[in-house]
Amino acid sequence: MKRKKWIITALVLVVFCAALGIYNYFNGQKSTPGTDVEEIVAPRKTNTLNVNGFIIRTRHLTDGISVVANLLPDEEVDLSFETSGKIVSINFQEGTAVRKGDLLAKVNDKPLQAQLARYEAQLKLAEDRVYRQSALLEKDAVSQEAFEQAQTELATLIAEINIVKSNIELTELRAPFDGIIGLRNVSEGAYASPSIVIATLTKISPLKIDFFVPERYTNQIKSGTRFTFRVDGRQETFQGSVYAAESKVDPETHTYAVRGIYPNTRATLMPGRFTSVNIQLHDIPDAIAIPTEAIVPEMGIDKVYLYRNGRAHAVEVTTGLRTDAELQILKGLSVGDTLITSGTLQLREGLPVKLDVVE
Repeated sequence: MKRKKWIITALVLVVFCAALGIYNYFNGQKSTPGTDVEEIVAPRKTNTLNVNGFIIRTRHLTDGISVVANLLPDEEVDLSFETSGKIVSINFQEGTAVRKGDLLAKVNDKPLQAQLARYEAQLKLAEDRVYRQSALLEKDAVSQEAFEQAQTELATLIAEINIVKSNIELTELRAPFDGIIGLRNVSEGAYASPSIVIATLTKISPLKIDFFVPERYTNQIKSGTRFTFRVDGRQETFQGSVYAAESKVDPETHTYAVRGIYPNTRATLMPGRFTSVNIQLHDIPDAIAIPTEAIVPEMGIDKVYLYRNGRAHAVEVTTGLRTDAELQILKGLSVGDTLITSGTLQLREGLPVKLDVVE
């Protein structure tokens, strides 16, 4: 009985040793002695990453904003009479230029002219009376009161004459400034009143240009700031300048109202049109600028990767002007450096890289 137990135990040991030998044999095919986990993974760290490159050169860098604007007349007024009456003459041709002071239209002033003639006829008599009273007063032939009464009557008559002349002026519609007069709304013989617009007078040289800019540019746009603009249907670019701005930022839209001016000496542009204004805020002739996607921010520090001898090298940079697509580099890069512009999230110091495209 004991002999049988020893035989079974021996068989179990033989089977166990055979299984252990088979395991070691196959395990040795997969891993050679002395190989650890780091040595198996290490080849993946040395894989070459294909990237695009950008050779640093100085270039002309500009920064600006583009906004929609309105062309406005320098001056514009709806012309109407200050008095009422029948229009007896219209002295302008629609759509033509007029000069300041030109008589444009007139209402009937015959009653006023007759009144003026009467007062002027009385004026000579009143002046003579004052002269005679003055001579008599020197001889004590009249009282001081009689002389002062004659002076008062003369002064009153002169005042009445001035009032009539002023009323006659109200019957005349004159141009308040040089400009282009538009279409008239009345005809001769019509009854005019202060509420009836005869025509519109517009001064189109120069033109005003109103636009709004984001509030962050309030300190950069001042009187004298130059800008360019274009209008639909014309190929040329026009130049204007800022001459005034609002005193505050709109609290609802957070925009800053700005007004520019364009000479429009040839009257080529008409007010009322929309236009696209471009304001150049900075002009750097020899800037080092890189694509914004090349920047890798790390812990509040801006870094970029340069291509050197087949590997990526991280460099800390100081940035300046930022545009929509580019970023000025003030410190950290030199002309001739090859900047890596793709795969920035996979890059690390010393990683082997291969340039596919170099700009």
